[in-house]
Amino acid sequence: MDTLTSIRVFRQVVESGSFVGAADRLDLSTAMVSKHVMSIEKRLGVRLLNRNSRTISLTEPGKLYFERCKTILDDLEETELELTSLNAAPRGVLRVTAPSWAAGQRIADLLAEYRRRCPDVVVDVTFEDRIVNLVEEGYDLAFRMTREEALSPGLIARRVRPVRFLLAGSPGYLKRHGVPKSPEELSQHDFVAIGGLDYVPLIGPTGTIQVPVRVALRYRSMAGVAHAVAAGIGLAALPPPYFEDPYFTDKLVSVLNDYPMQEGTLYLVYASRKYVPLKIRSFVDFMGDAIARIPQPKPARSS
Repeated sequence: MDTLTSIRVFRQVVESGSFVGAADRLDLSTAMVSKHVMSIEKRLGVRLLNRNSRTISLTEPGKLYFERCKTILDDLEETELELTSLNAAPRGVLRVTAPSWAAGQRIADLLAEYRRRCPDVVVDVTFEDRIVNLVEEGYDLAFRMTREEALSPGLIARRVRPVRFLLAGSPGYLKRHGVPKSPEELSQHDFVAIGGLDYVPLIGPTGTIQVPVRVALRYRSMAGVAHAVAAGIGLAALPPPYFEDPYFTDKLVSVLNDYPMQEGTLYLVYASRKYVPLKIRSFVDFMGDAIARIPQPKPARSS
């Protein structure tokens, strides 16, 4: 078997955590993945992986081999990318992770424009509301909303724009339960929460306050939260894109506008490396500039 191919397969097995995961990512059969790993072990005369029915783990020789192989493959990839980009257009598959609330028409329009500019780049986007480990999970870059001090070390971050969530409810819910006029009144309302959140951070006349809330429903995606609010289940903190989505027109009403939520910042982040592939640089430059120019939406406000 080709040694370089086997090394790449071995690395993917380790990073995926299973032979099945590596097979899916490499579009190979599980049996072929196993053959590649066994070929390396036979050639070296050492066992690289401990295997059982559920998990795999690296042996001591396997740990050393994996680290050396990863360095060799990374250096080879960066060298090839640097050489091919000298007189080439951006190309290849670009794996991107973004929060679910970015999966709207506005971002789709920008992706369409990027596609027209860089037709040789295939953007593979995953929309999910969790912090992805870019290196371990094989992503090229991420849209991430956070504070600067919370950014992970080892990542390059391009600041895109500030983002402020808004407290909102449906007209029907507010008619039944009343419109809260102060943070204290939020205790009388049901909330739809994202993940394990059980408070809302508001900015009042004396500074930031964290207001405990009565959670009626939890979602693991912001898209689910928005639909639950529109259905009248309770109040929630929602990002700006939902207030400009035609589907949610007349379904979301912002409340407590005199007590805005703490502001976060949207970043485009990617792993630090000696050479940044042209597909990453072109995407970061285009999307960073385009998103920064999007005007803030004007949500419907409570009377």
